[in-house]
Amino acid sequence: MIQLTPSACEAVRSAIAGAAATAEGIRIMVEAGGCSGFKYMMGLVSAPEPSDVIVEVDGVKVFVDAQSMPHLQGTTVDFVVTLEQSGFSFDNPNAASKCSCGKSFS
Repeated sequence: MIQLTPSACEAVRSAIAGAAATAEGIRIMVEAGGCSGFKYMMGLVSAPEPSDVIVEVDGVKVFVDAQSMPHLQGTTVDFVVTLEQSGFSFDNPNAASKCSCGKSFS
């Protein structure tokens, strides 16, 4: 199962509230690419796909496709703000290594 921290939930709620189109939740998926082999992809979506796994955390719906779920099982998503940047970060127990930006892993 995927977990979202309270900060991540608030960031998603804010994104949904400010979206131009109606959004039901956020899709998190894994694609080949990035500097470490796989990269995280996120985006607001209006509805789940038929094969999606749906996780609800504190009222926030997270949609994950069946192919990405094994890579994301046990991952905690946080939203962090630092002096250098702000954005989502992933604590993924399935990642053998990750790049310095934290957006890709192997």
